Amino acid sequence: MADRPVSVRRANLGDDSDIDRYLYLLDAYARDPMGAGIPLPADVIGRLRRDMPSHPTAHALLAFAGDEVIGFVTGFLGYSTFRAMPLLNIHDIAVLPAWRGRGIARRLLRETEALGRSLGCCRITLEVRDDNPRVRSVYDQAGFVPAACNLFMEKAL
Repeated sequence: MADRPVSVRRANLGDDSDIDRYLYLLDAYARDPMGAGIPLPADVIGRLRRDMPSHPTAHALLAFAGDEVIGFVTGFLGYSTFRAMPLLNIHDIAVLPAWRGRGIARRLLRETEALGRSLGCCRITLEVRDDNPRVRSVYDQAGFVPAACNLFMEKAL
């Protein structure tokens, strides 16, 4: 396992193989305690398969060890009104449990930063759970700092 070269590339979500890889990783993340702790429902997977390839602001990266897919990033472009420039929000980032602690997340973050720069973004944003100090350390090491806001809120629709 350790001797396979690790690579990261942009996912082509319009390609059947890449969307399958992406959905496999997203479901694995959803099942993880740091995700939702439950699998993605079949109808959600179906809508993701239908919608993600044509979503106008969606970007995804896939990490591989040899031919095995082991991690991913989902990003969406937003817009900073204070900077009048696009920004890239990391909506999901995860590495399969067997591959954690090997620098894969750091590699995904570097590639996400390169993607953001190539898209002319002024910054990258992300959310992180308070109860996940391990990944917070990874984000700190990658140069992420707490945003000026103190609270992120949501309302289910």
